Amino acid sequence: MAEQRVVIGFDSSTQSTKALAVDLDTGAVVGTGRAPHTVSMGAGRESDPEQWWEALGEAAARTGWADRAAAVSVAGQQHGLVTLDAAGRPVRPALLWNDVRSAPQAAGLRDAIGAAELARRTGSVPTAAFTAPKWAWLREHEPAAADRVAAVRLPHDFLTERLTGEAVTDRGDASGTGWWGPDGYDGDVLARIGLDPALLPQVLPAGARAGAVRPGLPLRAGTPVATGTGDNMAAALGLGLLPGQPVLSLGTSGTVYAVGRTRPADPSGTVAGFADALGGWLPLACTLNCTLAVDRFAALLGRGRDEVEDGGTAVVLPYLDGERTPDLPGASGLVHGLRHDTTPGQLLQAAYDGAAHALLTALDGVLRAGGADPTDDEPLLLIGGGARGRAWQRTVLRLSGRAVKVPAAQELVALGAAAQAAALLTGEPADAVARRWRTAEGPVLEAVAKDQDALTRIGDTLRRAGALQGAPAEER
Repeated sequence: MAEQRVVIGFDSSTQSTKALAVDLDTGAVVGTGRAPHTVSMGAGRESDPEQWWEALGEAAARTGWADRAAAVSVAGQQHGLVTLDAAGRPVRPALLWNDVRSAPQAAGLRDAIGAAELARRTGSVPTAAFTAPKWAWLREHEPAAADRVAAVRLPHDFLTERLTGEAVTDRGDASGTGWWGPDGYDGDVLARIGLDPALLPQVLPAGARAGAVRPGLPLRAGTPVATGTGDNMAAALGLGLLPGQPVLSLGTSGTVYAVGRTRPADPSGTVAGFADALGGWLPLACTLNCTLAVDRFAALLGRGRDEVEDGGTAVVLPYLDGERTPDLPGASGLVHGLRHDTTPGQLLQAAYDGAAHALLTALDGVLRAGGADPTDDEPLLLIGGGARGRAWQRTVLRLSGRAVKVPAAQELVALGAAAQAAALLTGEPADAVARRWRTAEGPVLEAVAKDQDALTRIGDTLRRAGALQGAPAEER
């Protein structure tokens, strides 16, 4: 009887590290592990990368396969700025994707180079979420720390380098920095933010091997390690996405994306023109406030997550951490349209609607940016922590007007990393591995008529509330 071959995929996310041990041949999950992270609260959002490393070891051990995995790969939260000293130790805690203190630096970069030119060169117009403004913020506010930096990494780069000793990254995660484009690292952007390209990792081609696990680590020495990638790119791999299939991911942040046939470059900044983890593109729109923001409203109202009610005129913009789409980093939560007869359940439903609004109104732009036809009736794949919530499903159906498919597979980011690891061994593209594993199968919820009244009500409130949310009133 042939020996079972198992690979491990890691998802180092904002709140925790998850590990999946997956049978290479069948895609069956044979072991799981999880370990939490701590994120600072207050003015910024920071996390200690050493904590991620410890969590990776703990999660790997809990799968039961750490000492015998055939290959591994790490996917991680996008955009985070990891700064290392000459010994490879963090100079300071990492600045995470949802740290919006670098909004002035993002605006300065847009003013200096131009939004359209940045989109042409790097695929995206950087907001405070991107890595480039975060480095500019660090140079401005903590110059002594910046001067000590000997290496700049993204979260998945940091962990891959700890495993292998190799300073490498992939095109997917690199495309979320604001300093990388199809021709490589952009020297002009790097010069304007004062970042030496010698501090950056090598961008490996898709499907390459990053290296092997070094001795003395939580995984078996010599185990092959794939390049890894960013979390959204890994989830696309985990689904085995084909071009034009739209995805809505409901997590701490919300994202809507599709694998594109053409390279996106949206000068408005709504659609980020990311690369995928293979040879294509991943146009994407992202919000900072999704499931956690709605859960906070539920807690304030004393309601369970699914205790929503139809009707009412209330509008909730749940921008509790500022917002990325629309680009309002200084925004806060706003409730408008309350009446005497507004119920707590209606107000909670309005929070769901407000959280989903930007993503679903950006969907057509995401599809167009990648060369797909928005009028195609392809079901919307619903993934992430909120995907199985009844209220989330009903909200997405109402506001999208599309059929919704909920894949049965869970932890798709870690599953995509596992597909990368498997691809090292089989020679297949990672997305083909996932399709062979049938990861996207699941029930389909039939489409309902789009609730255009709700979308119009939210959009009108947002336009009129611009000055309150940190945008000049005349621009809204």
